[in-house]
Amino acid sequence: MKRRAVLQTSGVAGLSLSIPGVVGTVRGQATIEPLGRLPITGAAEAVVGDDGETAYVSATFGFATVDVSDPAEPTLLAVDRDIQLEGETMTEILDVSVDGDLLVVAGPANQRSSVAGFRCYDVSDPENPEPVGEHRTGYHVHNCYLEDESLYVVENGEERNRLVIFDVGGDDISQIGAWSLLDHEPGWRDVHWLARYIHDVYVQDGIAYLPCWNAGTYLLDVSEPTEPASISHVRDTTLEAERAIDDWRDAVYGLPGNDHYAAVNDGGDLMAVGREAWATGGAEPDRPGGIDLYDVSDSAAPVHRGSIDAPRADDESKPGGMWTTSHNFELRDGRLYSSWYRAGVKIHDVSDPAAPELLAEWRNTEETGFWTARVLEPGETFIASSTEGIPNTSLEGALYTFPTEPAPVGGADGNDPIPGFTGVAGLAGGAVALEWLRRRGNVQD
Repeated sequence: MKRRAVLQTSGVAGLSLSIPGVVGTVRGQATIEPLGRLPITGAAEAVVGDDGETAYVSATFGFATVDVSDPAEPTLLAVDRDIQLEGETMTEILDVSVDGDLLVVAGPANQRSSVAGFRCYDVSDPENPEPVGEHRTGYHVHNCYLEDESLYVVENGEERNRLVIFDVGGDDISQIGAWSLLDHEPGWRDVHWLARYIHDVYVQDGIAYLPCWNAGTYLLDVSEPTEPASISHVRDTTLEAERAIDDWRDAVYGLPGNDHYAAVNDGGDLMAVGREAWATGGAEPDRPGGIDLYDVSDSAAPVHRGSIDAPRADDESKPGGMWTTSHNFELRDGRLYSSWYRAGVKIHDVSDPAAPELLAEWRNTEETGFWTARVLEPGETFIASSTEGIPNTSLEGALYTFPTEPAPVGGADGNDPIPGFTGVAGLAGGAVALEWLRRRGNVQD
């Protein structure tokens, strides 16, 4: 059985994202505009430190630390573009993770000939990160997650798809635990390894959330990191269907499946699963992947509650470069802050996950492709990193800051569309940015 034709331009008509920065609106919907912007070549993942004033950005050949205490003027504190691991230069660093005063920088994100592993830094002074440890894994590290003194690393290859746990709290870094998808469900050995790829990991309150592409998203008990154990999982496809696919690229690029990123809200009772996918010209569903919402108040029995579809585009194929699929996000205080590559950033009210409501959005299609969205100050601001790494595009790597509260658009009835922020040189443009600065005491009425 062939589920889809691979890498063909979709013929689905929809909203074209070729017009830069224009956000279509309906009654009651609103837009946000950036407060600030800092160019960072090679920007990918961005995370926020515990102090709420520092952002850490992976930068392909290194990382940057950024002072975001004044979101209208994000300031570069430090940058390292020559990270050595056992005397060799690390490349394709697309992920960083921070907890307290410890930062982990990992790579390469994909199979490369360069040295593979992670470096640890003391960032108690973000302006002067100090190396405090390193570990060579022998396998590429696509993503990792740091919690306390445990580092959770995804390991992928033709023979292995594992979550590996390291103790990084002492002088000597050591592996202390592991969980294997292929030991848990051996039948997935029959499927191409990229179709069962463990893409990311998120940890909260003793549970690890592990999106394994078409094998689904697993919830693992890691309260004892030396003995991780499966609790439950959600899955949008079947092993039998995966085995019947003729071309592995058909399974990897198109829906269903494609569990790419997972995270939970503050209370751990709502889980979001992002599905990174593109149109392939085959059978339905043939579209960019969105975000699914699950009730995980009983972690042993997740229940699907609702979904957020990706914006549509005229060309939804992977090589087309007009990517609108879901990437990374954060759940906080009943809201979902999400990135959609060239479709921009969005804020949804997910207090009722069965009926998620779009509150605000912003995009600049010609210049941005957003990698992630992270809350900076709850109820006030969030950050989003834009990457230049989308093929067949000319985008700019940068870190943006945004207000969390949108401004109403249009006239009194809210029906008129409003252009988004298209001039990236104007860092605090628009009524909502001005209002935010007033609240912070930076401007006078």
